Amino acid sequence: MIRFHLKELIAEKEFAEKRRITIGEIASETGINRMTLSKIINHPGHSTVTDNLDKLCNYFDCEVEQLVTHLKG
Repeated sequence: MIRFHLKELIAEKEFAEKRRITIGEIASETGINRMTLSKIINHPGHSTVTDNLDKLCNYFDCEVEQLVTHLKG
């Protein structure tokens, strides 16, 4: 299963920028639908396209390994 670390990345960005970051803001900045972002955050194992991974990595200025983890099992 793939585990997304979107909540953690949002928290880190909020702390670094000393402001609240909303799903709407991320959707607006990345072009990813709000519902897709909500599913990534709230539904373990949600599947998304690699283009969304690329957009999120660009938004959070991170490597894909910081965004997702593969859980064996």
